Amino acid sequence: MQVTPFQKFRRAAGAACLVAALTITGRPAEAETLADALVGAYNHSGLLEQQRALLRAADEDVAAAVSTLKPVLRWTTDLTQGFREAPSQNPFATSGSSNSLTASISLIAEVLVYDFGASSYRIEAAKETVLATRDTLLNVEQQILLRAVSAYMGVIEASEFVALRENNTRLLTQELRAARDRFEVGEVTRTDVALAEAQLANARSGLAAAQGTLLRAREEYRTAVGRDPGRLSGPPALPALGGDIEAAKALALRQHPLLRSAQHQVAAADLLIRSNEAAMSPRITLNGSVGVSEEFGNQNFNNSASIGLGVNQTIYQGGKLSSDVRRSMAQRDAQRANLHVVRYDIEQAVGNAYASFASARAQLEASDRQIRAARIAFRGVREEATLGARTTLDVLDAEQALLDAQSTQVSARASLYVAAYSVLSATGRLTAADLALPVQIYDPAGYYNLVKDAPAKETRQGRQLDRVLRALQKD
Repeated sequence: MQVTPFQKFRRAAGAACLVAALTITGRPAEAETLADALVGAYNHSGLLEQQRALLRAADEDVAAAVSTLKPVLRWTTDLTQGFREAPSQNPFATSGSSNSLTASISLIAEVLVYDFGASSYRIEAAKETVLATRDTLLNVEQQILLRAVSAYMGVIEASEFVALRENNTRLLTQELRAARDRFEVGEVTRTDVALAEAQLANARSGLAAAQGTLLRAREEYRTAVGRDPGRLSGPPALPALGGDIEAAKALALRQHPLLRSAQHQVAAADLLIRSNEAAMSPRITLNGSVGVSEEFGNQNFNNSASIGLGVNQTIYQGGKLSSDVRRSMAQRDAQRANLHVVRYDIEQAVGNAYASFASARAQLEASDRQIRAARIAFRGVREEATLGARTTLDVLDAEQALLDAQSTQVSARASLYVAAYSVLSATGRLTAADLALPVQIYDPAGYYNLVKDAPAKETRQGRQLDRVLRALQKD
């Protein structure tokens, strides 16, 4: 069985987490991985629940369209009080009058025989809309998972920034203490002490800002994943992306859910044009009825039955039929234009994601070299300062350069992971199924298969639908 990129990084993340825990505590310790965050986001997302409900509504549109080809059975009943008064022909006789109370009940059946395909086209258009909504659901799923990746890396990045700022504050506190001691013995001036004090105040301000950023990152994580972040393990191995951008664009144009959704919307619009054109043709229906009526107060009653074939056509309706055709043509043109836009947006998204990935990777590699050089420089400047060859300002500048290099590395690492998963999203591969997440994958065809034939409420399939709907209800 082929191992997906996400399975690889989950295994690597689990192994890395276990090694780190054993190194620190000497025993296994649980830490939340990126895979755990993605599972939480998939199970928690209200947007996914909303889109699934919209998909079920689209499924019901198919059932409603199918029902137009099935027999319509209805009953009617009437209770009529009649009055009659007629003048007598004999001028010496009283006028004749009567009243009666009549009840009747009828059972009427009607079935469409032929409508030149108007109903069939609408059924097919509804099916295309269902397919488009399924792909929209997949795209929402990708957005949810990408947001979870961004939130996970955001917490890690903010936490590392706080750690860097705390360490920077401790170092500057030591530098200030050393500057004061050297001032006491006359080695430096009051200006050096003031510089150290200013730098420490700036570091404390930066620490407060980093702590605020961490709080915001935790809030974003809670919203995206559905729970507070615990102890997060380090980033796992990057997913395999491939370096051929053109091949990635071609893959995206074949399988990205947004593009497939736009294609189905164009197909649905084409079918609605045909349906509205066919609606201008005659309709042939088969009609039948049985009934009984009885007049109260006497023994009169009537039984009746009829069956017939009806043909009708709307000749003129104020121009509405022609307007419906023109409107559906305009909607078709709009969907075609949307397909054009979506196609180029997807290609651009793939190119942007690869560009961000390459930029972050280059920045990360450069920051490694920058940190090594800045660390050597800082240690050297500090040693030279103890010998009087460097000023306090030189030491502070070297410390700031090291902090900047470390901050650049932290940001580049977070950007690299978000860019990598943005590539997966841009090519349509960031779904729970593609990532092999240990979740119950929502079956978009399950509900559709229950309703596609428009079952009545009291049938076996209708009762099964009732049980499904009760199970879907949430408090």
